[in-house]
Amino acid sequence: MSDALPWWRRAVLYEAYLRSFADGDGDGVGDLAGLRSRLPYIERLGVDALWVTPFYPTPDFDHGYDVADYCAVDPRFGTLDEFDEVVADARARGLRLLVDLVPNHTSSRHAWFVNALRDGGHPDRRRYIWAPGRDGGGPPNNWTSGCGGPAWTRDERSGEWYLHLFSPEQPDLDWRNPEVVASFDEVLRFWLDRGVDGFRIDVAHGLLKDEELRDNPPRVGHDDDRSEFLRFEQRHTFDQEGVHDVYRRWRRRVDAYPGDRVLLGEVFLLNPDPARVARYLRPDELHLAFNFHLLAQPWDAARFRASIEATLRELARVPATATWVLSNHDVVRHATRYGGGAAGDARSRAAALVLLALPGTACLYQGEELGLEEVDVPAEARQDPVYRLTGRPGRDGCRVPLPWTAGGEPGYGFTAGTPWLPTPPRWGRRSVEAQERDPASTLHLYREALALRHALGALGDQGFRWLPAPDGCLAFARGDRASLACAVNMGEGEEHLALGGQLVLASGSGVRLDGDRLTLPPSAAAWVATGGDGS
Repeated sequence: MSDALPWWRRAVLYEAYLRSFADGDGDGVGDLAGLRSRLPYIERLGVDALWVTPFYPTPDFDHGYDVADYCAVDPRFGTLDEFDEVVADARARGLRLLVDLVPNHTSSRHAWFVNALRDGGHPDRRRYIWAPGRDGGGPPNNWTSGCGGPAWTRDERSGEWYLHLFSPEQPDLDWRNPEVVASFDEVLRFWLDRGVDGFRIDVAHGLLKDEELRDNPPRVGHDDDRSEFLRFEQRHTFDQEGVHDVYRRWRRRVDAYPGDRVLLGEVFLLNPDPARVARYLRPDELHLAFNFHLLAQPWDAARFRASIEATLRELARVPATATWVLSNHDVVRHATRYGGGAAGDARSRAAALVLLALPGTACLYQGEELGLEEVDVPAEARQDPVYRLTGRPGRDGCRVPLPWTAGGEPGYGFTAGTPWLPTPPRWGRRSVEAQERDPASTLHLYREALALRHALGALGDQGFRWLPAPDGCLAFARGDRASLACAVNMGEGEEHLALGGQLVLASGSGVRLDGDRLTLPPSAAAWVATGGDGS
């Protein structure tokens, strides 16, 4: 494998959800000082890059995804000097650093929107999307908010309605306005000049909207009374053709900087079609986009295989690199999605070996290396705007702060104070400290897999082919010389595969390799070195 490949084509990224990662000042909320103190842990884990969620000034209606100033640090999280120290320390440890960019919407307390509300003739008013209501006084169209309810709120002073595809405190920007485009050129330049290695782009598919503000059609066969948002196709709100011009512009600006800076898109379509996602990865657009298609699959070999095949097929046509992911701060943790308890634990460990053996880039969400499950946060402690606006549980359950120490309730080493979301009883059993002492822990499995991924050149972005496997199993070879194979049993009974070589890693006990016969218990995966020099 050539060393000339950009680093991001074979990297493993780690998402640090800042407010839940580590608290350096004891106020119960994670911050830059806490993150900096735990960089040795991230380095030892063996990842290549760190993605840090928003730390900008914010009124905190949506935990930082409502930005009031794109070129500053919220005092709750630290200072610009502390940010610079994180960048420098990360670089000294061989870690790249990506920051979260939120270009679809601002906070309603951003100076632009404050000006827009105060004065209907102010130029900043045109930075947002406004429309008159329909006859009879209703909103301009049937668009719904991802946080619940209509996507429009009426400005009582002017009688016009403003668009917010998420909460009313997150008004959408009008990306057809050249002033918005120029402002974000400056935002990109500000952080690139401070040495960041790239951006994770929030709602990357949503920046442009239908100019005519046409109604969205209902989703056929998706009459889901749990969410009004899911009952409609997002045909006129997301994935508009003009959004690609934004990323062509950004690509030119990012590529002008040295060091292979990267644009990573959150392209989260309701129908996560790999062909539609691939369009964002054309050579002059984004470098990477999360593959949510695999994340959406149940624990089923046929579904996993079909998703992997579709992704690799569509990206090969571009060509582009896949970015595999199983969890993040917006979805139920995959240990719970795969069944929870002992079953979910075994399946999530096996899935980790599949994820890290696939060609391209992978992204881990903090805590998955500890095997953390979704937490049932008490109703009175929930803070997600999805819960506040709809009563649905929301996303707090995957955002509970990390347990670092086996003791020390209620913070378990995350904070000297009280964590911003409550931790469950006996949370310390899953802590970094407890798993450090157990060589069979999930943490040790991730460290071993990541070390092997770096050591074996076969696990870059080259070479992939399926191997014969029984029903309910998957097996594939990696590397141009098939120097490593990954096999997983997603069925209910023990299975045997014809696969020879050396067993180098297993997700659990009971995996055996006898000659050319690999034995896999249910919900187990293995890596087998099958020959070749790994180049």
